[in-house]
Amino acid sequence: MTTVTPSLGRSGWRWLPLVLLVIVADQLSKGWIEANYLLGESTAVLPWLDIVRLHNPGAAFSFLAGAGGWQRWFFTVLALGVSVVLLWWLRSVHEAAERRLALALSLILAGAIGNVIDRIEHGYVVDFIHVHWGNSNPAFNIADAALTVGAALMIFDAFLEWRRERAGGGA
Repeated sequence: MTTVTPSLGRSGWRWLPLVLLVIVADQLSKGWIEANYLLGESTAVLPWLDIVRLHNPGAAFSFLAGAGGWQRWFFTVLALGVSVVLLWWLRSVHEAAERRLALALSLILAGAIGNVIDRIEHGYVVDFIHVHWGNSNPAFNIADAALTVGAALMIFDAFLEWRRERAGGGA
């Protein structure tokens, strides 16, 4: 079976304006936090939600945050490499037939680029949405939220595709 790459107008690249919108929203929100909050300063919004300025030199949940600095460039190069792959993959997606996948890839791409901008500019990622309950205290930003929603959509899309193939005996 031969796969034909769709024309640019019909490819997942139709979602690139969303990628740009998420990156701009992410960077503007982080800039606002940096201009209006000192590091560690917070405002309670709900009993389980604060707005707080935090700096994360590591990955999700501060993984490798205290690794001595090498992780900045490791995560930057990794995210840039993944972004190139995502752009290539998005180009090959037939937007009309694979809309959910195109959306998922776009959100992951936007999140990766949003956090890469921080790593290059600051050496850390600015987090400001702090959700706390029980022993869990994640802090994140718009880029992280886009990555998470995109990954969940991708898993959901793969599950639906698996069910479709299983029910129909193939594509």
